[in-house]
Amino acid sequence: MIDVSCARITAPDLSVISRLARMELCARRSGSELRFTEAGQELVALLQLVGLGDVLRVEVRGQAEQGEQPLRVEEESELPDLPV
Repeated sequence: MIDVSCARITAPDLSVISRLARMELCARRSGSELRFTEAGQELVALLQLVGLGDVLRVEVRGQAEQGEQPLRVEEESELPDLPV
């Protein structure tokens, strides 16, 4: 499996979708598999719109991989003083 980062795709359009589909096709023809990682919501929505959402393996930016727990941010703060 080859991971391809989509983090730098900020404004996806049909030419981007075409390139991703061609990359996937070339990889499959050579016996490999691609996984597109760090995809933004716009890219995922456009892939769904053109019918490639189920064909290309895409991981949404910030999504935990299978078996991993999502990262959580815990903020530290002081409790307010209670009235006497």
